[in-house]
Amino acid sequence: MPMIKTNTPPLDVAAILAVAERAALAIPPLWPLASSVAVNPFLGQIHEPLSTAAARLRRVAGAALTMPRAWYAERIHTGEIDEADLAAAFEAAPETWRPKTLASLKSAIEASAPTPVMLPTMAELAAEASGIDWTGVIAERFGQWAAGYFDAGQALWTAPQGGCAYAAWRSAASHDLTPEILGLKGFAMHVAQAPERTEDALTQSIQRLGLDDAALESYLHRLLMSLGGWAQFARYKLWQAELSGGSDKTITDLLTIRLVWEQALFEQHKLRIACQWKEALCAYAAPIKPAPDDAIDAILQEASERAAQRQLGKLLESPAPSRLQARPALQMAFCIDVRSEVFRRALESLDPCIETLGFAGFFGIGILHRRFASDVAEARLPVLIAPQVRTCSGGHSQNVETRDQAARLLARAKRAWGRFKLAAVSSFAFVEAAGPIYVGKLVRDGLGRAGNRTPEDPAPIFEPALDPEARIGMAESVLKAMSLTERFAPLVLIAGHGANVINNPHASALHCGACGGYSGEVNAQLLATLLNDRAVRAGLAERGITIPDDTLFIGALHDTTTDRVTIYREDSPPALHKESVKKVKTWLAMAGALARSERALRLPRASEARDILHRARDWAEVRPEWALAGCQAFIAAPRHRTARRDLKGRAFLHDYDWQRDDQFSVLELILTAPVVVASWISLQYYGSTVAPTVFGAGNKLLHNVTAGIGVVEGNGGLLRAGLPWQSVHDGERLVHEPLRLTVFIEAPREAISTILKRHDQLRALFDNKWLYLVVLDDQGRPAWRYAGNLGWEAFAQGHFEPERTMVVA
Repeated sequence: MPMIKTNTPPLDVAAILAVAERAALAIPPLWPLASSVAVNPFLGQIHEPLSTAAARLRRVAGAALTMPRAWYAERIHTGEIDEADLAAAFEAAPETWRPKTLASLKSAIEASAPTPVMLPTMAELAAEASGIDWTGVIAERFGQWAAGYFDAGQALWTAPQGGCAYAAWRSAASHDLTPEILGLKGFAMHVAQAPERTEDALTQSIQRLGLDDAALESYLHRLLMSLGGWAQFARYKLWQAELSGGSDKTITDLLTIRLVWEQALFEQHKLRIACQWKEALCAYAAPIKPAPDDAIDAILQEASERAAQRQLGKLLESPAPSRLQARPALQMAFCIDVRSEVFRRALESLDPCIETLGFAGFFGIGILHRRFASDVAEARLPVLIAPQVRTCSGGHSQNVETRDQAARLLARAKRAWGRFKLAAVSSFAFVEAAGPIYVGKLVRDGLGRAGNRTPEDPAPIFEPALDPEARIGMAESVLKAMSLTERFAPLVLIAGHGANVINNPHASALHCGACGGYSGEVNAQLLATLLNDRAVRAGLAERGITIPDDTLFIGALHDTTTDRVTIYREDSPPALHKESVKKVKTWLAMAGALARSERALRLPRASEARDILHRARDWAEVRPEWALAGCQAFIAAPRHRTARRDLKGRAFLHDYDWQRDDQFSVLELILTAPVVVASWISLQYYGSTVAPTVFGAGNKLLHNVTAGIGVVEGNGGLLRAGLPWQSVHDGERLVHEPLRLTVFIEAPREAISTILKRHDQLRALFDNKWLYLVVLDDQGRPAWRYAGNLGWEAFAQGHFEPERTMVVA
């Protein structure tokens, strides 16, 4: 069979698989809806700067990685971006890429950047030649098969399981006549005659298409991007396998399936598209380098980020309030999630004896948790790490086991009833016979009368129980990481967070990212129980951490949709604390009202605090809360540096006191875990805003849940990843300003440089400006900016000093 001839020798199987692996690693993972977490869509591009990533993703996805020039021009016109911001960003750009002069840059702002155009696949060339939308056909047929193959329990009639994805697709596609009806002659036979092994089919298709070494990686990346969220879900399976030391080849299987389609289309249309295909191969083989417009747009983006840094720098420049020296009446630890900043500020305003703390919402207890009456193991910890401890809700008492059995029977009955309602035959009779029974529920839900439920599982326990040394060691590590080793209040609330919404497929995305997309009450209760243990306290005292006898830790849950806080009954206080708890509940109710009043000003169709409570119960509400929209900074410093400063719910606040950090182990933990998780959140919002068609989930009003793992727009096709448009836009304007996250840390820059030297992935984020890094001085003021390559520049009011002072630590 004829092939496109090239001057390079054919690749062997090992080389092809290595290239396919690199292409797979350029794809971000997609977590299923049950535990969805924010993912950096540029995860595969962190080792290159924005301008190079823009050139790459324009080629393979047609994506623009910055806002339209008019967006920056407007901010320059209003003074939000000033002359110094623009000049500093210009000076920081590589000379080989930037315009010759600052004046040239300013002139370019007035012109629109070219519309990104991706390179064509064989399917697109065949579509031009035949007039048939083969790209759409592939998306529809592939999506229908993938929804069945990956189904996680949604389908009533499940597809056959077992075997690899390529083998399952080959079995189904060899009997699918739809492509032939639409004009792809002999497709079923083509699939049946394809090699049985994935590696052989992959190699054969690549060789038949004439793909050489220079063009191969870009082309495979392009094909994986054309599969949308299905490729990202396969990448998630690989991520999960690697986390436990294994591997998974599902994403290679999907790539092979896509290549078999390409080969079939090429063999039918090669005579008409040979010239166009040759041109495409040359384009794929060309080196990836930024165009002048990419460099211009990257400079404008950095100017907008420097403007935001300057504004926050001014806020931090003002004298910080002194830290309360007396023993506080209440300490309340929140997740560092930006939504907690509003509530923390409201709570602290009620009484000067109230202190709040910020720490990653899994509270240092990474668990694989089994909920009450469930056998599903939920990884309630950051997705960057693997769980080391197992827990469950309740114990093994007769009462708990009786409740467990009753709950399981009720759940089975509900599932059976649901399947009866949806079955092929009974569904028609059911609507006529039982439909009127549901009128009351429809009216109640339509009027938002349904109540909000909070998790009510029995108290969690470690399973199996941890030995005393392990419990003491865990408690010590957590308290040191929280910088909470003295001045314990009589009451210390540990508040995880979650959201309580109705009819929202993306509900888990509103939960705690540090808890793997679940709510944080389990981790909070576990830590409270651990720190109330008398044996643990005795062991801590021997290690230099003395918790007063009258200190009580209580687990709680902050509902970020309603700003209500639930204090769990399992931690019911003794008589000594009853009045204090009653007073704390009053404080929490008042703080919730203040937080709701502030948040109501940002949400569409909300004008006062009570509107917030109604939105959470409204099954037709597409914006029950803004989640992390607007996030732009991460601050690791003692709380008194940011207390009483209105950060407008835009900053992750992590308590950290470097003077208590032996050998900077806590600093290293903050940089390598919470900061990276925050960068994933920030960059997901960034990608869903600047390139919503590629990195966003589309319109919520058109969503259909597919396979129980994701959503599609309409009745089929490609899985959509990222955030829905309603999560970043209020219908009239953007509510998320696309800025890469700036990390402010109060710590010696020499210590930070040492940590960056040890962690290449982390350093790449800062070197290539996917994150910015600013060091605060001993007064909490911005002092030094990381300039890349382990170098530092002086930070003065958000600008570079006239003479660039470079200090390499």
